[in-house]
Amino acid sequence: MMARRGKRRTVDEYKFEVFLEENLRQLKDDIIHRRWKPSRSKAFVTHTPVDREIFAAQFNDRIVHHLLYAVVAPWWDKRFIYDSYSCRVGKGTDFGAERMQTFMRKASLNCQKRAYVLKGDISGYFMSLKRQILYDKVMWGLKKQFPDKGFLYKLCEYLWREVIFDDPCLGARMVGRKKDWECLPYNKSLFHQPEGQGIVIGNLTSQLLSNIMLNNFDWYVKKKLGFSYYGRYVDDFFVVVPFEDFERAKQAFRTEIPEKLKEMGLKMHPKKLYIQEVRKGCPFLGKMVRPFVMTPGQRYIKNMKKAFNGYVRGEISYETAQSYIGMGRHVAAFKAMNKALDLVGYK
Repeated sequence: MMARRGKRRTVDEYKFEVFLEENLRQLKDDIIHRRWKPSRSKAFVTHTPVDREIFAAQFNDRIVHHLLYAVVAPWWDKRFIYDSYSCRVGKGTDFGAERMQTFMRKASLNCQKRAYVLKGDISGYFMSLKRQILYDKVMWGLKKQFPDKGFLYKLCEYLWREVIFDDPCLGARMVGRKKDWECLPYNKSLFHQPEGQGIVIGNLTSQLLSNIMLNNFDWYVKKKLGFSYYGRYVDDFFVVVPFEDFERAKQAFRTEIPEKLKEMGLKMHPKKLYIQEVRKGCPFLGKMVRPFVMTPGQRYIKNMKKAFNGYVRGEISYETAQSYIGMGRHVAAFKAMNKALDLVGYK
């Protein structure tokens, strides 16, 4: 069962599996008779890699999310651009960074000519999403996917409506310190968003919705604006251009792109616009990407040191510390890892 992946030792998963057949039968009946409603989530703030508010869905809701994803995601995946990297089979952070590196080499003719990378970020992306706009987009997809409007159409219509318009803040069980939320900016918390705005971070359906929301934007940048070397991971997007297209790209990042996002109720982060020659590199997905080498980003190094220190003090598991070594194999991180190990007195 896909919903169990990564949740085999949680209390919710254990309780569900104790009476597995009975719980699955009850869940099926609730869905068929339209009695299913999202359960109340557990809300907490995570600090790795950055401060984020998470609403953890209960296990039975995860099953519904995977059901919905299994039905509609393959249809949408064929309509996404190739260079949309988030929550797609065979892609991800490593793939996205490697694609940026490939674009850098192509645009600069293997560093024989000047080329530039421009990277933008959408401000408070998940918290800014309008639920009605999301629902309209997924319903457009359902009508195209199931023109006969049969059983699966009606099932997905019901599940999407319940998932998208559910307010996770109502009845949420807050876990952790009050200080965690006091340090969280208002634009990063669902508790401070207007009615009908914002979706939770972390749910499988939320990852799919984030790609659906920006699908038209992706095609706009590639086809209407004509930037072939374009890629996006969730709300992080970039364009790589040769020198002769640099001024046009700068103008697009100042006018056309912000205007297109504004049409969707979104806006670019004013302090996260990055423009640089490709030979000097660009930070993307935890790495500093250059045409022929990738090095670990500052956030990766900082979190790696914390993980190693935490493991020595017995506060972090061996698996967590080992994961940083595994991630380091994808970039030139051996020097940084050795320094981090030296700091904790281990070689």
